[in-house]
Amino acid sequence: MGKLILEERIKYPPFESYRFKAELLPIAVRKTDIADKITEGEAYETIRNLPPPFRIGEKSSWLVERRYKFEDKTLKLNEKHAQEMLESVPSNSIVEKQRTGWYLTPNIVHKHARKIMNFSVCVLLIALTYLFLEPLLSAWGIPSFGTGRVRFGLLDYPVLAVIVVPILFVPIIMRVSANFFDLIKQRRFLRSQPKEPNIVFHSDTTSGGSLEVSIDFPDAMENWESMSVLWRVGVLPPSRDALVEGLGRGSNGQPAPGLTTELPHHWSVDLDDGTGGGEDSPMQTTDVKGGLFLRPMRIMQQSEIVEVKSDRTIIAPPKGDWPGTIFSPLIRVHWEMVIIINRGSLPELLWVQPLKVRHPALYCVTEAIVNSGRTETNHPLSLK
Repeated sequence: MGKLILEERIKYPPFESYRFKAELLPIAVRKTDIADKITEGEAYETIRNLPPPFRIGEKSSWLVERRYKFEDKTLKLNEKHAQEMLESVPSNSIVEKQRTGWYLTPNIVHKHARKIMNFSVCVLLIALTYLFLEPLLSAWGIPSFGTGRVRFGLLDYPVLAVIVVPILFVPIIMRVSANFFDLIKQRRFLRSQPKEPNIVFHSDTTSGGSLEVSIDFPDAMENWESMSVLWRVGVLPPSRDALVEGLGRGSNGQPAPGLTTELPHHWSVDLDDGTGGGEDSPMQTTDVKGGLFLRPMRIMQQSEIVEVKSDRTIIAPPKGDWPGTIFSPLIRVHWEMVIIINRGSLPELLWVQPLKVRHPALYCVTEAIVNSGRTETNHPLSLK
């Protein structure tokens, strides 16, 4: 006789995960008792009526895993499991706040400004290094340049400053301008927001199967040149409280690796996972809870993009053997359909429809596809 336990383990990639060595980060673990004082045979019969276990990623890298354990022994079955979706997404969750409805595409200037910022920082470091070595070069008889003085007001500055400082301010001005135009674009959209589309599903949404759907926009605009659609699956950030608890840390103690110190409001209402530091999305209007820019899922795989047909559109599933919809405090596997509306010279308009997807019938293992944590570099068209 023993105890049957559901064990959830996660090592979720933080913002700018390339800066971290995944193999050195701890794994958060959450255990839930399913049954007590049962035999191993009864344990197997019990889990056959539950969603199958799965593993996304690897222990030495980024990991999202759910497994069943009986007396510290991991149970794995080759028989089919129940496919019913046992965990429904609660109302007023992060899915409803940040992954449902209309979304805009951020200004492309944000992406270019970040590239220029890297260049300008390199120029600054080279200039500072040269100014540091210039006295030594002069002692060796090597002529110098850019070290003369330029007076502004009562202070003297090196000539190099006249060149380097404007280069540093260029990406800052670009970001400020892009944020300003983004805010204007959001306010204009809210004043003339299109009606919601009529979407009818003609197939069961099961992981690994194709999606057949009819899409009709009753309020299509004249500048909508074409529409395409895809569906995708990913892992949403875990609850901060569940992650801290799973790592065995106190809520008021030192933050876990990848987490910033706790700030008021956003984390308490489930609008931020506490790793982006305010940089994962451009400036958004406060008129819409969750914003009008779709935040990326850092572990995600999407299907091929297909054109929306007038009657029924069939979309192949995303690559990989993924679990169905799961929404627990620690593990949140989310599926969604994204309709991309091409508006000619204007940025694309997105409609996001959350999906309730059934689990596959067998134990599934797939690769953890890690994506950029920045909204402006995670557009669906850039990931195809």
